[in-house]
Formats: sequence, C-alpha cells, structure tokens
Amino acid sequence: MADISDEIRPSRLRRGWDSDLAWSFRRNPVAMVSTAVVLILMLGALFAPLIAPHDPFNPGSLNLMNGFTPPGTANAFTGEVFLMGTDDQGRDVFSTILYGMRISLFVGFAAVGLALVLGVTLGLLAGYLGGWTETIIMRTADVQLTFPAILVAMLIFGVAKGITPPEYRDQVAIWVLILAIGLSDWVQFARVVRGATLVEKSREYVQAARLIGRSPFSIMLRHILPNVLNPVLVIATISLALAIIAEATLSFLGVGAPPTKPSLGTLIRIGQEFMFSGEWWILLFPAVTLLALALSINLLGDWLRDALNPRLR
Repeated sequence: MADISDEIRPSRLRRGWDSDLAWSFRRNPVAMVSTAVVLILMLGALFAPLIAPHDPFNPGSLNLMNGFTPPGTANAFTGEVFLMGTDDQGRDVFSTILYGMRISLFVGFAAVGLALVLGVTLGLLAGYLGGWTETIIMRTADVQLTFPAILVAMLIFGVAKGITPPEYRDQVAIWVLILAIGLSDWVQFARVVRGATLVEKSREYVQAARLIGRSPFSIMLRHILPNVLNPVLVIATISLALAIIAEATLSFLGVGAPPTKPSLGTLIRIGQEFMFSGEWWILLFPAVTLLALALSINLLGDWLRDALNPRLR
C-alpha cells in the first residue's frame, strides 16, 4: 500500500501544478506579488504575539516617556529605538499595526463568511423555488441596493449597539461590527447565485435528480451548489477587501472597533489627529498597511475572476 500511495501522491501534485489555474497563476506576476504581500501580512497578524516587540495593549508595558518617538530614532529620555516610531501613548507603531491587522482581518473574514452563507442560501432558494419566495428575497435585495453599503452598515451597527446594555457595548462591539458589515454585503452573493441557479436548474442532471425522487433541499445542496461556487469564490475574495475597508471606515468614523481593541481604521483615526503637528508616522504606516492589504486582495480577486472565466481561456 505504501508503494501505491507514493505513486499516486506525485501524480496528484503534478496534476495540480499543471492545471489551468496554476498555469495562469505562474504566468501572472501581479497575482504572485499580491499573494506574497497578502501572505506576509496575514502571517504577521497571525503570529503578532511572537513577532511584535511589545504588547501595545498592555497598559503595564507602556511608557509615556516613549511618546512621539520618530521611526528609527533613539528616544531622548529612555534611549529606546522603535522601527516605526511610537504614538502619543508611547505604543510601538509596528506592534500596534500587527495587532490591529488581527482585528481587521478577523472582522473581514467573519463578515464575508456571514454574507456568503446568507447570500448563497437566499440566492439558492430564490432561484430554485421561484414564486413568492423569489419575489420577497429579490425585492428586499433591490431595496437594500438603493442605499450605500456603508450607510446600511452604520444603521445596523447603530441599532444593534443601541439595544445593547452600555456595560457590554465594548465587549460585543467587534461582533456587532461583523453583523453590520455582513448584513450589508449579502445582496451581491444572492443575486449572482440566484442567476446561476436559474441556469443550472434547467440542466439535464437536475431533471434527472427530480425524476429519481431527490428532495429540493438535496438537489440545491448536492447538485446545484457545487456548480455555482466559482463566481461565489471570486465575489468572496473581492468582498474581503471591501469588508476590511468598510471596517476601517466605520472605525475611522468612531463607530467601529473600540479603543481597547483598535483596528487599522482606529489607528488611522488616531494618527490623523497628529498629522499636522509633525508626527506623520502615526498615520502613514497604518494607512500604507491598509492600502497594501486591500489592494493586494483586490488584485488577487481580479486575477481569480479572469482565471475562472472560461471565455478568457
């Protein structure tokens, strides 16, 4: 058995390496660079406790004497040197970026996951069942599309925060933020899946599944869903960048992540207060990190969209 598995494993790797998707990836320098940037930033956020020189959110480790230290310059009082400088509270900017990315990425992935599950489920139901189910779902989607997503997210965030007891608001702020962004972003998933389902349900394999007595739930889950995942994957990749930007926007406006758990948006909001007083690094480095993360994910999504489009092969 060991000999057989050893023979099969390289062939599977070879098939993956020679696939159209892998070939397209190797031929696209932008996709490779974007993937490298995304992986570096995500790994930096994941291993922040091991990489960060300081714990910026531990009040016991802060020294106000280190405040406003320029990048790569020894502090006049303590003599400490910080790669990206410090903020007004003496927190190492490099460490705050690593920990801030953890919040931004967590909110982004969780919000996209919520929007994906909700949108795909409603899209499948609307496309397969039709009738009043489709009418209610798609008219709700049309109404939501008339409002900018960020305004919908702010409305949901405000309502959810308003009904939360004041003593628990900071504790649940991240989850409320995920709920707000996720509920504001499900429409595009539902519309794409509904359109693909309308096409797939008229195929011969769906008709055959009906003839042998498959239930509608089984047909949607086992037969239609696998065939509509390609566009969903592309939308999810692009939506991740939009969700991270939405989180940063809400946090920048002061209605997102709490000060006790600042994200990249919160760090940018703090930095802009000192932009005109000469402490440019407090704003610059978090802003550049957010730009690099969102741009790389967007470019990766653009490549994935083209690679999975059979008309462009």
